[in-house]
Amino acid sequence: MMNVKNTQYALLLAASAVSLALTGCGGDDGTDGTPGNPGGPAADVVNILNLDVTKVTYQDGMPTIEVFATNEEDLPVVGLKDLEVKAVAQLLPQGSTGAGDSAQWQKIGAEKTFTDHKNGNYSFTIALEGYNSELTQRYNVIASASTLQDGVTSVPRTELSEDFSGDGYQALYSKDIVSTETCASCHAAGEAIYHSYTSAETCTSCHTQEMADDKDKPQVVFNHLIHNVHNDAKMYGRNLDDSAEKAHGLLQDNCQTCHLEPDADSGELTEWGNWTRVPTMETCTSCHVDIDFKAGQGHSQQNDNSNCIACHKPSWTEELHMSGFVDKKALIDQYAMEATLTALATGSGSDTTLSITISGADGVAIDAATLLANIEQLESITNVGPNFPIMGYNSSPGNGEHKVLIKLVENGVLADNAQIIDGRLVTTIANLPYGEGDTDTAFSFIGLALCNEGTDLVPCGEGVDSTSMKAELAHGTLSGEAPSVRHTDSVNFGACESCHGTEWELHQDHHAGFVMTEQLGRINQAGEMIVGVDGCVACHTPDGTYASGANKGALEMKLHSLHSSGDYGIISGMTCSQCHNDFNLDAFKVKGALATSAGLYSTPIAATCSSCHSHSDSFKTHAEGQGAIIDGSYEAANDAAQLESCFLCHNPSINDHTSVKM
Repeated sequence: MMNVKNTQYALLLAASAVSLALTGCGGDDGTDGTPGNPGGPAADVVNILNLDVTKVTYQDGMPTIEVFATNEEDLPVVGLKDLEVKAVAQLLPQGSTGAGDSAQWQKIGAEKTFTDHKNGNYSFTIALEGYNSELTQRYNVIASASTLQDGVTSVPRTELSEDFSGDGYQALYSKDIVSTETCASCHAAGEAIYHSYTSAETCTSCHTQEMADDKDKPQVVFNHLIHNVHNDAKMYGRNLDDSAEKAHGLLQDNCQTCHLEPDADSGELTEWGNWTRVPTMETCTSCHVDIDFKAGQGHSQQNDNSNCIACHKPSWTEELHMSGFVDKKALIDQYAMEATLTALATGSGSDTTLSITISGADGVAIDAATLLANIEQLESITNVGPNFPIMGYNSSPGNGEHKVLIKLVENGVLADNAQIIDGRLVTTIANLPYGEGDTDTAFSFIGLALCNEGTDLVPCGEGVDSTSMKAELAHGTLSGEAPSVRHTDSVNFGACESCHGTEWELHQDHHAGFVMTEQLGRINQAGEMIVGVDGCVACHTPDGTYASGANKGALEMKLHSLHSSGDYGIISGMTCSQCHNDFNLDAFKVKGALATSAGLYSTPIAATCSSCHSHSDSFKTHAEGQGAIIDGSYEAANDAAQLESCFLCHNPSINDHTSVKM
């Protein structure tokens, strides 16, 4: 039951929202634009459904809204059957529910009954409870994935939220803090974020304070809920403990992963800075779980938000939450690495020398001896054959060789097999298993971690913090010819950054760790700097990682198994195009067997598919009928690697990986 008392807001509205509303025109015939004027035939195919609220009129406080529906060719869509106004929400201005309170959406109605005018226009007349004409009104319209009335023509799910003044004109104030487009950098655009809903505006329209009060669950109000599900401080509800931990691993409590300032003069997200400007108990306790404001536990006692801003000024709030990330970025940007890998034949085999130069932000080389005490770890991982490494994480059954990991420096101490020569860190690896073609090339992936306090380097020691720095990748050949390099046209690390951020430290617990930057990039034929994930195969070998295939550790499978929406999924509804620039299907022509279980191997295409899709008996029979080997011996899978004929029928693309040739 709505419990709005309009008279409580009169003075506040007069001072804020109403002062804006009075500058515009009003009237019962209000509209924010010309209604759709459909022409020509109705759409018979709806691959994309476009919705627009073209008119809002009021009679005795009851709105009638007109929704215009078109397809991708701008043809009117007639015969929608699963269409509804999921919520009508009005915006209670900041401070109107109590001093210091943030602006809040309040759901005041919904409607599933509509009139189809058979020309693309649909109208809803909606009974509202607690409607206040002086407040901004949001109409949240949803068309569920379904068919038209013919029961045949499919219709994709579409969500729309549009804001109007209380008279049906353009809204003069609103509250959008984080855009759906920002959410879509991790949650695929158009895919369900939770429940079946796909937009932040839909979430805010339903997860109101009144919902929390009615359910007696303060955690379900949006500004509390949204922080809960993106950090691991606490959680509630079905399946959300796991998802919150994963979200924390992605976002690392970096507020500005989501709270992004819009482009200047865009007119969008005018309230994006609300997270620092309007601190409230409801929002803060979603992360700071050791605080009970009303009991005075962990914070001075307070019963409301009236005094929060007295201490928590916007600049201080931002500094408290962001200084660690700002300092980390500043430290990382102070240093760089360059490395060379040089191989020489010897009477008994070869010697491959890795030379690493650390430089400052100005590009000037730094004598490694002066940094030695500040280096927690500097390690290199070397393998042979960038396109299909022949050295396993553990010993490969193909040649008995495993990757070469050297910790050149650990806790300020130079390793016995490393030297400092002319300020450079140098180590030599004997008798790498060079061969012809791709295996003429060795490559070293190098990680560096420095001990620090904020942006200052400090001597390493027990309890001293460290930060993983930019990584480096070096190639070298025994022949002296140009090195072979792995393709980077399938996944660009820029896609990884869209979720993980630019200072995400990988593998820092057991290794030096690293952040991926332009140091790992190469210029492509178009002159673009591409930062690929090609260096990761130094460890994520075809033979798997530490579990020898049991954890699908090969790079071709590991990234899929971690990011898919299957048993290993991080975010439901992820799509191939969120990570992939393209599918380089030609890359399979240079691959052999991949370890898909402990000690068992599969042909490369079947193995890659298995990282998202479990193998049923029928699939196994089908795939093996096309030349694949699934969980067989290394020898059998390797011999059959180029015999599987999947792509004679299957034609996967990043937008439809299930497509087949007809």
